[in-house]
Amino acid sequence: MNRPTAHSTAPRRAANPPARRFWAGLLAFCLLLALPLAGCSRAPKRYTTVWFDLFDTVTTVVGYAGSEAEWEAQTQALYADLLALHQLFDIYHHYNGIVNLYDLNQTAAAGPVAVDARLFGLLQTAADLAGRTGGKTNIALGPVLALWHEARTAGLEDPAAARLPDQAALSEAAQHCAIEDLVLDAEAQTVFYADPLLRLDVGAVAKGYAAELAARAAGERGLASALLSLGGNLRAIGQKPDGKPWTGGLENPLDPGGEFLCTVDLAPGESLVTSGDYQRYYEVNGVRYHHLIDPDTLAPAGWCHAVCVLTDDSGRADGYSTALFCTPPEEGLRLVEATPGLEAAWVLPDGSLQYSSGFARRAEAAA
Repeated sequence: MNRPTAHSTAPRRAANPPARRFWAGLLAFCLLLALPLAGCSRAPKRYTTVWFDLFDTVTTVVGYAGSEAEWEAQTQALYADLLALHQLFDIYHHYNGIVNLYDLNQTAAAGPVAVDARLFGLLQTAADLAGRTGGKTNIALGPVLALWHEARTAGLEDPAAARLPDQAALSEAAQHCAIEDLVLDAEAQTVFYADPLLRLDVGAVAKGYAAELAARAAGERGLASALLSLGGNLRAIGQKPDGKPWTGGLENPLDPGGEFLCTVDLAPGESLVTSGDYQRYYEVNGVRYHHLIDPDTLAPAGWCHAVCVLTDDSGRADGYSTALFCTPPEEGLRLVEATPGLEAAWVLPDGSLQYSSGFARRAEAAA
């Protein structure tokens, strides 16, 4: 409310020094009282939000905001971004108004199909990773993965009737998994399948790529302090308000939910992504078969229990974690040490740990 202005008709006199000192002192005292209160009102508070309907996994966002309303606005925008990416990268469902991976798998063999820039970027990233990993990360493995997915789904629904995919069918499907048959036209932003039986499955990179895009957008909107976990794909947005980093950990695949085997501090923009054999699996005759399929053997890889990758891009981290899981650890270690900005840790079959040199330093520093 505006206060009325008072006018005095009395002659002006020199200010009374004691009175001036009194009012100045009182004003200073009031300001001292007000400063802590103002500081408290601006102090960010910690919030947590969880979603269960994205990428067939649990998504958690922990972070800080000046108010609940600010946090709600930020997380609602983050959810909208992730939901849009979930729909774009979905291979099982069609959505009105968009061309997604399901649509590409149905139509891209008939001719080039124009797609959203986010979907095109995912396919470019995945194709690049295929070359860098000797084909161990291969989104063109869809025909093989579909047979394993069908067998795993049936086995989970009826464990007594659980079976392995037919080996002859797997061998036939593998004839249509060449990443070279994925034709990407960057200028026209179109996708074409040179093999009519090619089918893409982006499970090896999609969650990480989505986490990276969504986290960048959230940062640009002003979300300054958060840790996004998309099915265990961790992506740091800024750091905590006190200047401390966000921390991620390597879960023990032999004791899921127990203590972390090691932890690392994440710099702003860094990601920690783990691929393991202990979450998505089914059993046949008492033997566990997980979802990470080696393109060379067409069967679940057995080189380790888990691989944890640390790098500055979540999509890249996701793709490399899949590739390293399907690679002999000694060979994988050589690949990591030769790749700038990439670090990794392995949980070997006997439960022991193998670190890249940089990961070992980061884990030791966080201990």
